[in-house]
Amino acid sequence: QTIALRQRVLNDVSKLDLSTTLFGRKQSLPVALAPIGLAGLTARRGEAQAARAAKAANVPFCLSTVSACTLGEVAQGVDGDPFWFQLYMIRDRAFLKDLLAQATALKCSALVFTVDMPVPGSRYRDVRSGLAGSTGPLAALRRVGQAMVRPDWAWDVGIQGRPHHLGNVAPVLKGKSGLSDFLGWMRDNFDPTVTWRDLEWVRRQWEGPVILKGVLDPRDAVTAVEIGVDAVTVSNHGGRQLDGVRSTARALPDVV
Repeated sequence: QTIALRQRVLNDVSKLDLSTTLFGRKQSLPVALAPIGLAGLTARRGEAQAARAAKAANVPFCLSTVSACTLGEVAQGVDGDPFWFQLYMIRDRAFLKDLLAQATALKCSALVFTVDMPVPGSRYRDVRSGLAGSTGPLAALRRVGQAMVRPDWAWDVGIQGRPHHLGNVAPVLKGKSGLSDFLGWMRDNFDPTVTWRDLEWVRRQWEGPVILKGVLDPRDAVTAVEIGVDAVTVSNHGGRQLDGVRSTARALPDVV
């Protein structure tokens, strides 16, 4: 309640133009569709749907590392139109290098490197939903029960929206989907040793714009610029990663 919009009056608003240019591309609105993990479980092939909607609205779309749809599926869905790719630092650097090469080949126009999640936070809703800490027959039965009480979702996503897996990281899952213990997989595969030197490694692997996502402290923003990133995203991960930090709106003025 202490942060409000500033109203200025006596300006000609008969013709409004909300377009802007970001990374050399003119877009209709100063917004972008942020990366959402497993958006494909929200709607049938959700990431592909979102990418098509973003293309129609002429705004950027960013695909998550842990999406249900692969880079290739999204690229095909937008007929090769450029989109952004969000990267988590996974322990297997060789796989990451190959993943970045694939994103480059598919004309991803910017890389969004998320840095505020070296380890997953405690997300109790994911435990209740069966995405975390739930394995075995009883857990599977509970998920079936949850789907049965939502028949529209069960048909649209559960049946017609398959396959349900982490498409981009399937090669390192070795035949396991990762969905039965999603947060457990992240805990085992996300790299808690990541430092600024790893950002320098990412910068060497990626020729296009690099956006650092998860910055709240002005000192981190300054360091990022000194290393050579092209932009920072002021973000607290939706309050789901560390719920005691400042909101984006409160942190933004200091970072700017």
